[in-house]
Amino acid sequence: MSNEAGIAITAAEPAPPAEAPPHGLGVSLSPADARAKTEGTFPYAADLWAEGLLWAAVLRSPHAHARIVSIDTTHAREMPGVRAVITHADVPGTPRHGRGVPDRPVFASDVVRHHGEPIAAVAADHPDTARMAAAAVIVEYEVLDPVTDPEHAFEAEPLHPDGNLIRHIPLHHGDPEAAGEVVVEGLYRIGRQDPAPIGAEAGLAVPRPDGGVELYLASTDPHTDRNTAAACYGLSPDRVKIVVTGVPGATADREDQGFQLPLGLLALRTGCPVKLTATREESFLGHVHRHPTLLRYRHHADAEGRLVKVEAQILLDAGAYADTSAEALAAAVSFACGPYVVPNAFIEGWAVRTNNPPSGHVRGEGAMQVCAAYEAQMDKLARKLGVDPAELRLRNVLATGDVLPIGQTVTCPAPVAELLQAVRDFPLPTLPKDAPEDEWLLPGGPEGAGEPGAVRRGVGYGLGMVHMLGAEGTDEVSTATVKVHDGVATVLCAAVETGQGFTTLARQIVQETLGIEEVHVAPVDTDQPPAGAGCRGRHTWVSGGAVERAAKMVRAQLLQPLAHKFGMSTELLQITDGKITSYDGVLSTTVTEALEGKELWATAQCRPHPTEPLNAAGQGDAFVSLAFCAIRAVVDVDVELGSVRVVELAVAQDVGRVLNPAQLAARIEAGVTQGVGIALTENLRAPRGLVRHPDLTGYALPTALDAPDIRIVKLVEERDVVAPFGAKSVSAVPVVTAPAAVASAVRAATGRPVNRLPIRPQAAVVTDR
Repeated sequence: MSNEAGIAITAAEPAPPAEAPPHGLGVSLSPADARAKTEGTFPYAADLWAEGLLWAAVLRSPHAHARIVSIDTTHAREMPGVRAVITHADVPGTPRHGRGVPDRPVFASDVVRHHGEPIAAVAADHPDTARMAAAAVIVEYEVLDPVTDPEHAFEAEPLHPDGNLIRHIPLHHGDPEAAGEVVVEGLYRIGRQDPAPIGAEAGLAVPRPDGGVELYLASTDPHTDRNTAAACYGLSPDRVKIVVTGVPGATADREDQGFQLPLGLLALRTGCPVKLTATREESFLGHVHRHPTLLRYRHHADAEGRLVKVEAQILLDAGAYADTSAEALAAAVSFACGPYVVPNAFIEGWAVRTNNPPSGHVRGEGAMQVCAAYEAQMDKLARKLGVDPAELRLRNVLATGDVLPIGQTVTCPAPVAELLQAVRDFPLPTLPKDAPEDEWLLPGGPEGAGEPGAVRRGVGYGLGMVHMLGAEGTDEVSTATVKVHDGVATVLCAAVETGQGFTTLARQIVQETLGIEEVHVAPVDTDQPPAGAGCRGRHTWVSGGAVERAAKMVRAQLLQPLAHKFGMSTELLQITDGKITSYDGVLSTTVTEALEGKELWATAQCRPHPTEPLNAAGQGDAFVSLAFCAIRAVVDVDVELGSVRVVELAVAQDVGRVLNPAQLAARIEAGVTQGVGIALTENLRAPRGLVRHPDLTGYALPTALDAPDIRIVKLVEERDVVAPFGAKSVSAVPVVTAPAAVASAVRAATGRPVNRLPIRPQAAVVTDR
């Protein structure tokens, strides 16, 4: 056959029907928003707009500690374009807030307790006008000496009406008189890591006709933030609504409430929509950071290297306010001995207020700091005994059925020995001399000033552990609804997608349970029942469990009529690849046919088994479950310059069950890279409480060029029977473990103690070569 131009056309054979993409649990289903995020069309809070929009700016303290003598807003109010200026006197409701403890003022009124504390906020018709008006607020200060050394906080004058001590945990386990034949001691310091989200804080507040307000925020815990905002505004919670926008990165408490609360106050005061977009400097000054920590350790072991007793003192610098420091301290004290069997342990932990930048929840809080210390102690012990570091660890590792120093029995899978053996036995990367055709990137980068002759290679190990969900009696619960209409399923759950992959997991759960390919997850707002904060793997466990239960209830609604018709139980029917079949083959139909003309829905909750607070001796069943990780680090160190290049990190992890292979690998790789930053570069310095270089130029985040080869050598899929799907949290434990492994490798390369993170160049210099 030919077309009008006489060109021959050959009829193509009809293409075979395209296979449906794989779906359900265990496959690498792509995120529904992947394309929009890749193309830059995904809306974040900073992209929002409203008619009649005003812009907000916040005046922050330039001092770490000062008494406020007076605040004069006259000049700011008189500036053209300024619609409102508010201070502490304009807060109609509860004037204090805080994640763990409500001890932080919305605006400082009499005393400034940290650099960057909010004092006033302005709304104006242009962002530049708002910033200039904020700068025009005149504050007279009486500057006070800051308390920046947490050890001095015990004797210093109270910095807060609640005192300087936030929490003290004494842990007593075993015989205090026990002693080992070999003793090693160490003093360790961990720096202040900033979560440094790729997108700074931003939000939009829109007043409602009923006198309430809607807040459009990248909140990771919208119901808690809603309740806090309502109390601050003097409104009932039903008159405050939070709508969650796209979350541009969250490895910590994503949103500082010090940004959110002024936003709504300004919208209520002006009657107009108000938008606030933080600068990077404001972001560094406002949100919480990882707790800087001082740790003193003494390990006792017998002649074979088996641990006899661990003694430790742990001091967390909470900064000016408590936030979640009590929870971080509980994790630090509980995991102070690491994933090792320790018959006798005596740990003292304190969290104190200072005039340093605020600390709070950052991925792996508490556990990361102690991991760096106890693994350094294991290296010291191995060196003193003349034993291979990996072998020494294997002699002491924890297993299911062992007892933690808090007295809690490990009932979940704890394959620590298997993880360590996997990374130890994985082939080492080739040395440069074994591959002369490859360019050898010296520590310091391709253009590093070092000499190959000054470079030494080191191999080190790290074993880490974290707890999942909340602890010490926290009531963990989440609610989800699954609706099916016209063959399409919709999930309603207030679990925020922070990058951990919950929305993809929810789709996979419904696909697996109902055999429906098209599944949507509704946007999150506080009109939905609460699901809690997005941290410690809780949305995989609790929110995922709620989605599964709701989907199973819908499944029962779907199958019950068919089972009744054929005179059998619904347990004898199964859904596979979109088809409903009976065990004997009598019934065979598609899910689409069974759903025709039906609208089904169900709501369910998931609540894990309860935990209990630590008692006066630091004992108690405080955790729902645990996750473990082993990492072997290989580094090259220029011992003349002290520069370090991480060559490879081999990772073995206890994951319970792989629900989405691609997402799991990405989470592990991201966590390991964040850990490398803690080990080598990230430290938000604040001499005398004043943050130095609060920007992404002065704060050294690891880049793609700094990221090492990450080899996931083993994923142990031993399911936790009390967890939905048997899966465990995967993001936090590599963050906890990687810094310890890198430090261990640097110790092996240099013979230096390396007792501070991040590792400073002088700590890696060898003078007696």
